[in-house]
Amino acid sequence: MSAATRSGARRDDGVSPLRALRTALADVTTSSPARFAIVVFTALILITTALLALPIARAGERQWTPLADALFTAVSAICVTGLSTVDMATHWSVFGNIVIVLAMQIGGIGVLTMASILGLVVAKRMGLRAKLVAASDTNPSRVHAGPVSESQAVRLGEIGTLLATVALSAIVIELAITALVVPRLLIEGFDPWSALWMGFYLSLSAFTNTGFVPFEQGMAIFASDVWMLSVLSIAVFLGAIGFPVIFALARWVKSRARLSVHAKLTLATTLVLLALGWVAIGLLEWNNQQTLGGQDPWNRPLTAGFISMMTRSGGLSTIDIGEMNGSTLLVLDMLMFVGGGSASTAGGIKVTTLAVLFLAAIAEARGVKDMEAFERRIPVDVLRLAVSVVLWGATIVSASSIIVLHITKDPLDLVLFDVISAFATCGLSAGLTGPDLEEPAKYVLAATMWAGRVGTVTLAAALAASHRRQLFRRPEERPIVG
Repeated sequence: MSAATRSGARRDDGVSPLRALRTALADVTTSSPARFAIVVFTALILITTALLALPIARAGERQWTPLADALFTAVSAICVTGLSTVDMATHWSVFGNIVIVLAMQIGGIGVLTMASILGLVVAKRMGLRAKLVAASDTNPSRVHAGPVSESQAVRLGEIGTLLATVALSAIVIELAITALVVPRLLIEGFDPWSALWMGFYLSLSAFTNTGFVPFEQGMAIFASDVWMLSVLSIAVFLGAIGFPVIFALARWVKSRARLSVHAKLTLATTLVLLALGWVAIGLLEWNNQQTLGGQDPWNRPLTAGFISMMTRSGGLSTIDIGEMNGSTLLVLDMLMFVGGGSASTAGGIKVTTLAVLFLAAIAEARGVKDMEAFERRIPVDVLRLAVSVVLWGATIVSASSIIVLHITKDPLDLVLFDVISAFATCGLSAGLTGPDLEEPAKYVLAATMWAGRVGTVTLAAALAASHRRQLFRRPEERPIVG
């Protein structure tokens, strides 16, 4: 063997681990970005579960946390849901709370976006593959093969700027909310360190739409606090509209750039649902002595508005949701199922999905072929995607509800509420989720949270073996509908 050959062999054998890792990641993301995202997401959940199960993560006697509770908390934190089977204020040690805070931050920013940032750091540049992975987090349409409509929320060329906006806006908003919350905690009597820690924890929980509360008394101590509830509502709103909308609003403020149809639909639908929920909760619960009826008349609209905002996926509550009327729980079910904006910290089928379905119904009623919004035409493939999201979401909720009903034997309205809350990663609970929940039901709800956060479209794309290109079309025949 020549010297050159031996040298080449040594170079081939001496590939650096970092380069090998980059090559392996590139191969996986090329074959299926959706599957890669799910693998990363699941791996983070398993790592968080292992850390939370350790005795060092538990306060008090330093015992191992049961696997079901550790897994449930890990999924709830990474999925930014907020449901819990343990007392979040007392069960976890400082180490456990730090793990939970990191999990909420990672889940809030988005696993796909975090994976893209990691790839950017490792490779020191962002290639087309990494841009496609990040783009799929801002737009579910990109998981499908074929051309992408020009009406996307964020174009591929803007992904690098979007990532910087995501990281920067998340940090700035969380610190700003913390600065507004801490003085109120100091007035309440917390010492400076506790006020700073709990203020950041609560701000992060609100902005990421998680809903974990660090107070033993829960949010009830701030039931009539206009300042605290208003600040937390703003944080939840910013987290729920989605980073692409924040990105679009930043461009509008800076250069008066035209808002995309996605941004307009997200803002308009969110505000309409907020107003409808506010009125419905206020009217249905006004005389319920266990909820709004037990408060001063001037405070009832404040509570109704706060709960309506929390159905976007916020998960915080100043009243006992389980004491609400059945009619109100059904209203909250519908609001939670819709959730917040695409590529946001919120869950659900997303407000733009609902908007597209309504636009399709309006177009059909008018007898026109095209769906239109804000003087723009919406392509038919978006409607097909919206219908798929709703059907997958309804299927997941139905299957989970049947299984949990069979396990717990609890009333349907309570089970359905907590299952939808899990699927929509909301965090509000009617009392089903808690220490007394059967262990099999914990695993079912954890799987529901996972499916809801991963996203029904991404999940469907990942399960598909491949995208086939059909080279023929069959004869057309119309079935009877309706």
